Amino acid sequence: MASSSHRRPRPERRTRRVPVVTVVAVAAVALVVSLVVAFRPDGGSETGADGGARTVEPAAGSGVSGSPTATGATGSPSPKPKPSTASPSATAGRASTPAATPAGKSGSSSGRSAAPAARTASGAAPSAGRIAPGTSYRGVATSYDAGDGNGACSYGPTSDVMTAAMNTADYETSKACGAYVLVRAGSGASITVRITNECPAPCEVGQLDLSRQAFAKLAPLSAGRIPVTWSLLSPATSDTVSIRYKTGSTQYWCGIQAIGHRNPLARLEVRTSAGWTRLARTDYNYFLSEQGTGCGGALRLTDIYGEQLTVEGIAVRADVVQSTRVQFARH
Repeated sequence: MASSSHRRPRPERRTRRVPVVTVVAVAAVALVVSLVVAFRPDGGSETGADGGARTVEPAAGSGVSGSPTATGATGSPSPKPKPSTASPSATAGRASTPAATPAGKSGSSSGRSAAPAARTASGAAPSAGRIAPGTSYRGVATSYDAGDGNGACSYGPTSDVMTAAMNTADYETSKACGAYVLVRAGSGASITVRITNECPAPCEVGQLDLSRQAFAKLAPLSAGRIPVTWSLLSPATSDTVSIRYKTGSTQYWCGIQAIGHRNPLARLEVRTSAGWTRLARTDYNYFLSEQGTGCGGALRLTDIYGEQLTVEGIAVRADVVQSTRVQFARH
């Protein structure tokens, strides 16, 4: 507002008398006009650009924040005994890391999370993780030199060449270890492999790094990288589950490993005076009892379908494979 020194002087107000009758007539007309306006059907509403009445309402969703953005793990995987390394031809020129996609679904849908939920029959596998039965996943297959067959799952050397390394996301802190997976190529060729290793980045979500012998059953090694679909199996087997205590295990500290289970293992527990205690799982496929709780006692194994096997009489004998003579049911 301007200061008083810059104000223009008001013009002198001149008044004149108006007859009383005139004033009364004007007031009456004004009253009639105001009543007409007040009782119009659209009286008091806001008028839009097209001349029609428009009611102003609050914006939908006001005050609600947007959904958070899903982020993946950014830490580097812990060192493994022998992680696989995808062949150079398999990773060269990779522009992005696509999400694992259940077969039959397009991978180009916007807004899909990095790890789509598996579609399983109700109650089929209550303890299943990222890899669920009854679901066909789409990904790629590469190959690597499996050497003596040992890998991140710590099973040790093996003569079985039909093996594979699972990408870190689907490896899921060794939960994929021991899983049997049916892999199908676009040509129609298929092969069953057992997961014995982990394939860290640049392996993608959904990717399987097959032993060279297994890859050759699907395509020439020169292909380097091929699209595949894969799914979890619960195979027929005559093997039974075995238990191995980790090197250095005693009654005061121990690491326990299950070997030869038909279905992926969901958890391992030890029996204590307070009941069953679940042990923490490592990414090298051992369950640790840091304080020695339950070492040398009864064990309880649970597969992803919820079946439980109780094992007695397994003594703490480091690095010795001990048979249990029990096995999970086939599904």
